[in-house]
Amino acid sequence: MTDESSPAGAKPKHRGKRGRRRKPRSKRKKALVITAWTAAGVAVLGGTGLGYVYFKLNGNIHGVDINAALGTDRPDNIDNGSQDILVLGSDSRSGKNAKYGKDEGAARSDTAMIVHVYKGHKKASVVSIPRDTLITRPECQAKDGGGTDPGGQRQMFNTAYEVGGPACAVKTVEKMSGIRMDHYIEVDFTGFKKLIDTLGGVDITTKQPIKDKDSHLDLPAGSHSLNGEQALGLVRTRHGVGDGSDLGRIQLQQAFIKALMNQVKDINLFGNPKKLYDLADSATSAITTDSDLDTVKDLAGFANGLKGIGSGDMKMVTMPVQYDPADRNRVIPLEEADRQVWDALRADKPIPKSATDKSAGDKSDAGKVVTSD
Repeated sequence: MTDESSPAGAKPKHRGKRGRRRKPRSKRKKALVITAWTAAGVAVLGGTGLGYVYFKLNGNIHGVDINAALGTDRPDNIDNGSQDILVLGSDSRSGKNAKYGKDEGAARSDTAMIVHVYKGHKKASVVSIPRDTLITRPECQAKDGGGTDPGGQRQMFNTAYEVGGPACAVKTVEKMSGIRMDHYIEVDFTGFKKLIDTLGGVDITTKQPIKDKDSHLDLPAGSHSLNGEQALGLVRTRHGVGDGSDLGRIQLQQAFIKALMNQVKDINLFGNPKKLYDLADSATSAITTDSDLDTVKDLAGFANGLKGIGSGDMKMVTMPVQYDPADRNRVIPLEEADRQVWDALRADKPIPKSATDKSAGDKSDAGKVVTSD
């Protein structure tokens, strides 16, 4: 893997053989997925309770019309009551993010998760896609408007966002999985930090020291209330825990998400209007969404539909992969196992344990290093 210092209410969709429709519902359980998921969930709380500031908050949200960008070159939608959301964390080093490394000209997707919300919206599965997975990337419109990028074989997954922005990232995921994404949510480093600080920090316990100069993290073993900078360091660290791989970091990210969810659900935001507004303002300023979620009203509806999902109701796995024999710093998909995962989600069924048995992911103890207080 590359070193850290480098880089409701939705509208019905009809999916056919390759995909399916997700009822336009919502998401209120806040951080179903590290960076972006976190922002989306908190935004929901803010939007729901602050109708009188809709106009201001609406102006914060940046929307991308994925449907217009991709047209008909997508899996069909199937309206079976489930939802699929692609959540990305951007690794741009421009502007305020420059302190996290050299900007090499374009942001990539530092974190990518497919969140599948099952019919009834009581349970969810989260599939993390390693950013260094070598895939066949489809042709995409260049995000700078300068023609098209031809894609090709053995392209790193996170370059899809780099060359074609959100639309290419969605297109790549849909080509890989055969599942149409109902929604897209993205947040960058700075937005993630601000959101955690506005929340008042996240309480965790580390079972061993974590120190990584690349992610600016130095935590002794014990209990901590992480501020935004520390939380960002934790979800970015690779060298401070496990075997130093991106696969270990994914497990750490998943553990942090669950800790965050456990904490947020106990906060009485509606009893503190100022904190509620501050969180809504931070969250809506931090995220980029698809155009079906780019208003506070839509985000609130989206979130409200997921309020019954807790951390114990989510199964979190890494997309089945193996280390690339030609380059141990990269991974390649386990095609048969991946098909089991995508087929299960497409049918709105649980991911079978057998799908991940032979995967190199989810094998380290990195995810056990962090627990909720």
